[in-house]
Formats: sequence, structure tokens, C-alpha cells
Amino acid sequence: MQKPFFIVLLIAILGALAIYLLAPALNGAIAFFTGAIIASVVYSMLSKSTSMSADPDKPYTGPTMTLYVGNLPYRVHEGEVKALFGEYGPVNSVRLVRDRKTGRRKGFGFIEMSEAGAKKAMNKLNEFDFQERTLKVREAKSQDSDKAEANN
Repeated sequence: MQKPFFIVLLIAILGALAIYLLAPALNGAIAFFTGAIIASVVYSMLSKSTSMSADPDKPYTGPTMTLYVGNLPYRVHEGEVKALFGEYGPVNSVRLVRDRKTGRRKGFGFIEMSEAGAKKAMNKLNEFDFQERTLKVREAKSQDSDKAEANN
């Protein structure tokens, strides 16, 4: 957290020096204060533009969709699946299903990601060859709809 302060301070000093050289009649304190204000405005504009880029650690907060992915390789890891689907949009979570007794993966899982990215991923990754397996990608059915169908 200390880095932004020192960057603004350095820009303020350089700005004050430039203002003082361009207008030597100004008091040094006024030049520094003016430089600090200009530096703060520039820094805040730069930090806003960089914060708008997608941060992989922050979960996506817009409309999401959960995808079912079948025929996954048994040795695949969550990070590999996240990287594959992340090419199409922000991924909030990857859950690869395991057998309760053995702990081995069952070859399918669920990915929660942005709705627009999920639609692109369904179109591009269904029937896609991934680590010598042909993936099956569909929109996941909710457990509530499964229960409703069972009751009917």
C-alpha cells in the first residue's frame, strides 16, 4: 500500500519542480501543492483505467451461468479447466466431481462463469478435443428442476 503514496509524492515533486522552473515567481509551497494536486488527479485516472481490466482473483459479479462439462480427462486439474474456459470469459469457480469412496475424479464437473462467456464456451468447446478426450459441454440443470421433475 506504500507504493502509490511514494509514486504520487515523486510525481508531485517533479511537477512542483517543473512548475517552479516555468513560473519562478510562484512560491515553492504553492508550486508543490499544485504539483501534488496534478499528480493525484493523474494517478487516480491511471489507477481507474487499470482497475477496469479484469482481475483474475475477483469473482465476476454480473449474470452467470453454470456449465456441465463431461468426458473430462481423469487426471485434469481445476486450474487447467479454468484456463481453458477462461479464454471465453471470466470464470468464478470450477468444481470437478470426485468419487466419495476413492477420491478419484469421475470425469465431469461444473464451471460457473459469465453468461456471455458460457455461451461462447458452449459453442466452441462442445465436441472439442482436450487432452485426448472429446468434451461434452451443456448448460447445467439446477437441482431444483431435477427435484420438480422427480415429483411429477
